[in-house]
Order: sequence, then C-alpha cells, then structure tokens
Amino acid sequence: MHRLTRQSNHRVIPAGVVAAASILAAMVTARAGEWPQILGPSRSGVAAADERLAPAWPAEGPRVVWRRPVGSGCAGVAVAEGRVILFQRVDDREVVEALDAATGESLWSDGHPTSFRPQVGGGDGPLCTPVVQDGRVIAFGPQGILACIDLKTGRRLWQRDTHREFGAQEGYFGAGSTPLVIGDRVIVNVGGSRQDAGIVAFAAGTGETLWQATAEPASYSAPVTAAVADLGDGKGLPQALVVSRYRCQLVDPKDGTIRWQIPFGMRGPTVNAATPLVIEDRLLLTASYGIGSICARFDRAGTTVLWEGIDSLATQYCTPIAIDGHLYAIDGRDDVPPADLKCIDLATGRVEWIERDFGYGSLLAADGKLLATKTDGELLLLEASPRGVKVLSRCRPLDGGIRALPALAAGRLYLRDDRTLVCLDLSR
Repeated sequence: MHRLTRQSNHRVIPAGVVAAASILAAMVTARAGEWPQILGPSRSGVAAADERLAPAWPAEGPRVVWRRPVGSGCAGVAVAEGRVILFQRVDDREVVEALDAATGESLWSDGHPTSFRPQVGGGDGPLCTPVVQDGRVIAFGPQGILACIDLKTGRRLWQRDTHREFGAQEGYFGAGSTPLVIGDRVIVNVGGSRQDAGIVAFAAGTGETLWQATAEPASYSAPVTAAVADLGDGKGLPQALVVSRYRCQLVDPKDGTIRWQIPFGMRGPTVNAATPLVIEDRLLLTASYGIGSICARFDRAGTTVLWEGIDSLATQYCTPIAIDGHLYAIDGRDDVPPADLKCIDLATGRVEWIERDFGYGSLLAADGKLLATKTDGELLLLEASPRGVKVLSRCRPLDGGIRALPALAAGRLYLRDDRTLVCLDLSR
C-alpha cells in the first residue's frame, strides 16, 4: 500500500497575502445542460443527467445549427450561461472569444501576442479547454500564459506568465494541462521544477500566488477533484488529484500539502495526457507508451492497487467513461494504429469485449448513449453495455481531423478542427 508522503520542497505564501479559500463543492458548479470545463460538469466525460439525445440521426447527419471559421488549436470549447467560450490562435495572437450559443455570433474577444512553436508536431494553437466558474473564464495557453476574463464583458481581470515566473519548460507540445478551480483557487500544473513550483495555486479573484508545491514537471493531464471523507471533519472536503509528468498526487487545495503520491509515468518520449477518473473511492489512471493503467482504492492516507498493467487498458489521451461499474475507452494511440474500443470491468480489469480497429478519438456519455468523436473526423452515436456495442448513427460533420474535445450542452454538440467550429442539434 502506498502511504502518505509529505514533500519537503513545499512552500506556502504567507497567510497575510491573501484570504483563505472557501472550498464549498467537489466540482465546478454547473447548471443543467452546461459544459463549463474540460470533459463536462464533473470532468468525467458524462453530461448532465437531463440531457436528451435523439435515438438516431438522418442519413445526412444531425441538423447544423451554425458553423463559423476559427483559428488553430486543439482546445475544446466551454459552454455556460448561453455563451460558448472558444480559445484559439489567430495569426500571432492567442484569443479567447465568447460566442452566442444560439447563433455563433461573437460577443467579445480578448487576446495577447504569442510566439509559440511546438517541439514536436505542427500544432501551434492552444491545447487547454477554458474553464468557466463564478462569472470568470480561466484560459491557459501553450506558453504558460494564465488569464482570467470576465464572462459577461470580456474584460481581462488578471494575467500571469507562469512559465517565465516559475521557470517551467514548454514541453513537447506546450502547456496542455487544463487548470482546476476549487472554491476561490485556480490550481495549475505549471511544471516549475527548479523553483519547487510543479503545482501552483492562484487566487481566482486577483491572480495572486497562494502556494506552490513539488518539483514535478508538468503533464498534459487535467487535474480533478476528489472528495475524501476521512479528513477529520467528516465533510469530505474536495482535494485536488494531479497527475504530473512522473506521478499522481493528492493535494490539499488550501495550502498545497501533498497527502500522498504514487509513481505514474515514464522517462523518455512519453506523456501523461488522459484525465484521471474518480469513481467514489476508486481512482483510475491510464497512459500509453508502455505505462498502462492503475486502478486503486484511495483515502487520505494512500492507495491500494486493485489491478494494473498494459493488458486491460493503455490509452494515449482518451479519458475512459465510467458507467455502472464498467469502463468504456478507446485503447491505443492516435499516432500508432490500431486503436480498439473496449469495455472493461472496473473492479477486476477484465475486458468484457473489444471492437478492434475502431480508430482513435474521444468519448462522452449522455442519455444512456456514447458519442465517439474520432480523430479522422467521424462522429458516431453508440449504444454500449457490458454485452456489446451497436452503432446507431454516424456522420462526418467537419472536413478535417478532430482532436479537440467535444462539448455537449442543451442537446447541442460543439465540435472544432483547425478551421471550423460547428454546432449540431442532437436533441430529441
């Protein structure tokens, strides 16, 4: 059993600098039908319970509500309060733009110059999905620029140059770990290893640094919240679960205390990119490149591994969907085919079925169905259970490949490539 490990390289900004956080919820609060952050309301790829999808689409595909040109980037959109928040690169500027969800018309935009060029690949746009909470938009660009913008007006509230300030490296593809907001804290996988600033918390209202912890390089995995019931007060205060370059850590958002950490990752040309899943008291981590998966029980003291290895699941960046004790995931890599669609028993790691050579992409769940957005541009509506999978409908809504994560809100699916953002009506 991996036990509690406290970090010696941990520094807290003096308490007088900022007020203490008020941590009230275990996830970003979202109204029904919204998609305010990466992978939806709970960062699990599961839509709001009242989303309703049509049982099938016409042969020509779902109705297109609107489409519009966009700049480069692999950042999915966020949807909140009738606005679609788009993060894109236009020429030599990173631009956050708010669109009317009903029409696609621009409401406001805010941007800053960028000179980013990736070490690997050709994508030069943002990777991180914007986060919307409490009337603020949080955007984290590939060069480490962290910006906070007023959702209604587009006024920039504050901005930090995290790579310059904390000595972080850009990595293979630039910064790609979407920030996490807990209470009044913005927690960022910065990767400032030399300054003990692997993970940094900023005040949501002012952008001031609250604490910094660990000497871990950054990953491309988005942190999530985990409600831990045995913290002494019985309230199950949410903790931040952060997968960095080489390990997974449970972090107290109040002061950056590392409650436990377990090794996860591998040196060399590898990445951790899938978002960790928290299913009650269980944790699922997965990566490709020979790393594989870990499924473990956890509490405040540590983890107990239930199963692990590469045989059940080793996916490059597709975050699995957990439904009724089973995982649905696209196993494999985008750049090295084949990739298979799998159903896996969460308790044991046993593979229930495999749809071989399915193709790589991402999944989300809504209304008892799965939506698969494949990197080759195909969109599929699936009926899946531990007994098997059935394709209900399929279409190709965009000309290019799709690597940005989709967003589903009020029956509308938002998809983008490097040239176009399209809004599709999937409702009943």
